[in-house]
Amino acid sequence: MTDSALLEALLPVAVAAGREAYAVYLRGCPVEHKADRTPVTEADHAAEAVILAHLARIAPDVPVAAEESCAAGRIPVVGDVFFLVDPLDGTKEFIARRGDFTVNIALIRAGQPVLGVVYAPVTGMLYAGEVAAGRAFRCAQPPDGAAPGAREPLHVRPAPPAGLIAVVSRSHATPETEQYLLGYPVSERVSVGSSLKFCLVASGAADLYPRLGPTMEWDTAAGHAVLVAAGGQVLAPDGRPLRYGKPDFRNSFFVAAGAFPLTPLAA
Repeated sequence: MTDSALLEALLPVAVAAGREAYAVYLRGCPVEHKADRTPVTEADHAAEAVILAHLARIAPDVPVAAEESCAAGRIPVVGDVFFLVDPLDGTKEFIARRGDFTVNIALIRAGQPVLGVVYAPVTGMLYAGEVAAGRAFRCAQPPDGAAPGAREPLHVRPAPPAGLIAVVSRSHATPETEQYLLGYPVSERVSVGSSLKFCLVASGAADLYPRLGPTMEWDTAAGHAVLVAAGGQVLAPDGRPLRYGKPDFRNSFFVAAGAFPLTPLAA
């Protein structure tokens, strides 16, 4: 299967998982906590089950590292090619009923995300990126299964002379992030949860997203692919592209941005 065909196959998978999460969001559910004390809900598990079932059919030979499975100790052995799945990125936003949570599916090849799908069920917006083709787009896709809207190409914008729009995490802001942003002419800050931060930069609605705090690879891979496919960049502290497939699936700090020079991060 070509990358383009695989991306097309992943789109309805993300929407189906988002439909499950959205149904739980509407009716509410108890909140539990994993061993690392992070919250988890019925929606996380339901969405992940949908994704894993579909991936087993679409790409049965490709390993899948999915957040809730890994949290339960089912950690796959991955090679050059594997999927990263976050069935509900932004669980804190989900619990707080702020709505900006997403379903994330990414394909990793040779340490880099090459395909990414991000779906936001509450807004019904679907984002996708195919890195090798330089193709990124978004479209309206209601979780009720109605026909999708027209696809809108995504492109990062040049750094605006009036100043940058920086995207910061709503739930994970740090003093280090604030210090890093002082090195740029930031005219506005936008606070949003989940991998939507990558999508804002990819769509030209923002310019800069530094993350000087802990994340896991499944948190970032799909948004990373969308942003790079739209002409952006996601760099580790050494100034090289953020890599995937580390033994613990834990990310270093990183900065995501459009196509303009970046100040190196302090690890």
